[in-house]
Amino acid sequence: MKDSFKYFILATAALALPAVSRAGEESDSAITTLREVVVTGRRVAPPEIIPAQVLSGDELRRLNSNSVADALRYFSGVQVKDYGGVGGIKTVNIRSMGTNHTGVVYDGVELGNAQNGQIDLGQFSLDNMEALSLYNGQKSEILQPAKDFGSAGSIYMRTRKPHFEAGETWHMRATVRAGSFDLLNPSALMELKLGSRVTASLSAEWLTSTGKYKFRYRRVNPAGELAYDTTAVRQNGDINATRIEANVYGTLNTGTWSAKVYNYNSERGVPGAIVNNVWRRGERIWDNNSFAQARYTGYFGKFTSLNNVKYAFYRTHYVNNDDKQVKIDNLYKQREIYLSSANEYQAADWWRISLSYDFMWNTMSADMYGFAKPDRFSHYLSAATALDFKRFKVQASALGTFIHDELRGQESPADKKVFTPAVYLSFNPLRSTSDLTLRAFYKRSFRMPTFNDLYYADMGNSKLSPERVTQYNVGVLYNRTRRGFVSAVRVSADAYYNKVRDKIVAYPKGQQFRWTMLNLGLVAIKGVDVSGLITINPVRDLFVTVRGQYTFQQAIDVTNPADNYYRDQIPYIPRHSGSAVVNAQWRGWGLNYSWIYVGERYNQQENIRYNYTQPWYTSDVSLSKDFSLGKVRLRALAEVNNLLNQDYDVIINYPMPKRNYRFTLNVEI
Repeated sequence: MKDSFKYFILATAALALPAVSRAGEESDSAITTLREVVVTGRRVAPPEIIPAQVLSGDELRRLNSNSVADALRYFSGVQVKDYGGVGGIKTVNIRSMGTNHTGVVYDGVELGNAQNGQIDLGQFSLDNMEALSLYNGQKSEILQPAKDFGSAGSIYMRTRKPHFEAGETWHMRATVRAGSFDLLNPSALMELKLGSRVTASLSAEWLTSTGKYKFRYRRVNPAGELAYDTTAVRQNGDINATRIEANVYGTLNTGTWSAKVYNYNSERGVPGAIVNNVWRRGERIWDNNSFAQARYTGYFGKFTSLNNVKYAFYRTHYVNNDDKQVKIDNLYKQREIYLSSANEYQAADWWRISLSYDFMWNTMSADMYGFAKPDRFSHYLSAATALDFKRFKVQASALGTFIHDELRGQESPADKKVFTPAVYLSFNPLRSTSDLTLRAFYKRSFRMPTFNDLYYADMGNSKLSPERVTQYNVGVLYNRTRRGFVSAVRVSADAYYNKVRDKIVAYPKGQQFRWTMLNLGLVAIKGVDVSGLITINPVRDLFVTVRGQYTFQQAIDVTNPADNYYRDQIPYIPRHSGSAVVNAQWRGWGLNYSWIYVGERYNQQENIRYNYTQPWYTSDVSLSKDFSLGKVRLRALAEVNNLLNQDYDVIINYPMPKRNYRFTLNVEI
């Protein structure tokens, strides 16, 4: 613990030096250069070397998606694990590296879960979401928290920020959604202008559903004979959840600030696996997740400072009342404190450098006898630089990660100290236009096993080794926007190779809330991501957009040639997957069709017929109409999901809904 605070003091002192310089500069020039400071405070961020995959605005709202996890299925290189139903757990991993290597950032601050590392994206709604972005490697911007340099891939969620025209002081939006499985989902958003420099928003949502849907359960044994073929109703998939979120935004002469308070409270059944003719489970989870965070960005001439602070408290109550299993009634509590300071200096028009430091404290307790009650002190110190020579751009970063765990009443494990570099390159080969871009990056990342991985008596494995990832990527992007019949064209292709040492794999162990953990040793991942978008304007007022993506992945275990599963595809990673979206807009009418395909996979390490999981695809369609009544804007939306009534499992023995319907009415003032 002493070493932990030693890192904290040294890093704070290092970051204080540029802060002193900034303070002196401000006091000497504030009176004579106030107008200029305001202008530099609103500088435009430099172009990104590795552009993100982005869904934003109307394009995001048109998708047949109810949660963030649903929308992310349309990004290339993404695998979504969905355990079924409105309330089923939904996790995401990028390029087969695992959910724990995916950083999820909510309005600039990364979400954490030291307990199991699984961020359930089903808990985040799209009703107040302005944009979703996905970055492979890391966000190619050097002014960011040090921890953001550590993820192998990142998802950024940005909520809607209030904007007011002259004379406006408030906005309001209300949405009600209803549909199959007794779904009722009302939400409301209120935006207020509290002054010339302060705005606020309050968002609230309620979601309830019985989660009961029909599914077909059909299984064929290895000999090809039919073992089961029946239709049943999914049980224990109900949910009752509320989300409340308040935001305040402000501007200063020398920067901007924001603050957020968030609470998610839910009770839900856990729809277990359908095995051995067991159709109903007795597992239930109560989640109460709260956090408060604040963010300040200051501009002081050539210095920019980005600072974050966050406190989070997560409470999980898990009960298992299954008659054929041991009765369980456990309460888990997590606490987190997070502090971050990132500082950037523009040494020249073409050269920027940054230094960032993050401190994080995580602790966990449970009402279980002999529970380890771990405390984790994490320190992240990064240095980065960016060079911009117009057609050629370079970014490089280095991250030091220092982790110290303490166990109450037990011997603490050894500290972890890891160094992880990254280099990003971008080149425009055409002098006359910037439409074509060549890009490449190299990155190493590291992730510590979670508290569940290490310390849980019936699922943890204290012998787990930390994962280390090395990533290589080369790609090309063509992007052009113009007036005419073809108004926008975007095509990108990336080839990548990832090597994961001591890869940790988590999968359900009979009960969905509990997991089995193991190291696979060495996993080699080769892949290709291809995506494209085209928008055409064939006749007046008609715009048609086609968006598609395809992913090929070979993710194989190359640990030991003596293993039966040597060079076999790792569980639940398809070799082929893709999606397509076609949208037509005409005079307030919108027609949207989306198609998702996931190829064959294996649900265990050995790629044998018994572990084979068949491909699946779904088609969704929606029709919307925008209209106005005076100053009131309305949108009516009707959706049909799984249009062709396909029977499929994302995870084996967790059947997904057949054809279902949803209706939405949105009112905005």
